[in-house]
Order: sequence, then structure tokens, then C-alpha cells
Amino acid sequence: MTGANGADPLRATFIAILQQLNRAESVHEGNTQEQMLELDDLEHNLKRFWAIDERGVKLPQALGLLVRNGLVQAKVPAPPPNAPRARSAARYGITSQGKQFLVESVHQTDRIA
Repeated sequence: MTGANGADPLRATFIAILQQLNRAESVHEGNTQEQMLELDDLEHNLKRFWAIDERGVKLPQALGLLVRNGLVQAKVPAPPPNAPRARSAARYGITSQGKQFLVESVHQTDRIA
């Protein structure tokens, strides 16, 4: 299953997620809390992305695969002491392996066949 330009929609979604996480890390350098994004933030940023919009790639599943493969890290904040059992949203950040994958992907698309 490839897009109109020959791109694999799942791979393109992986790269788009990694780009968003890398951008958040760069923009908020020094503020570790802001360097990570929640799923809602990613969904908002990528709501018009062609692979999600047209091809039906599921962002949560793609993000889960990136976490499972070590390209993205997930952190769930600890609830405050004596707080009712409220679920805290996980925050996601790019790992060094994710950055390496992103750089290699960009270099591959820049090559002339």
C-alpha cells in the first residue's frame, strides 16, 4: 500500500511523528517537560497529514510501534500523593535511535536514484 507519490503511508507516519517530537525537543530545549508531547498534541499536529487523513493510518498504533522499537520513549507522570486514581496522559519524546532513523530517512529521500 503506497501513496500517490509512491510513499509507504505507515513509514511516512513514523517519520512525521519523529519530526514532530524532534521539533518539540529543539524548540523547548532546556525544558524537559515541554520537550515531550502527549498523544492529543500529536493528533492535533498531524490531523491533516495525508497518510492519516487519506489512508487511515492509526496514529496511536504507529506511535506504539515506535515506542516498542525504541525510537520513541513514553513517560507517564506519577500521580500526586493522596490524589484520587486519575489517569495521567503519557508524554512521548524522541530517543537517540529515533533521531538516527530520522536522519537516515531524510538522507535516503535526498539521494538521486
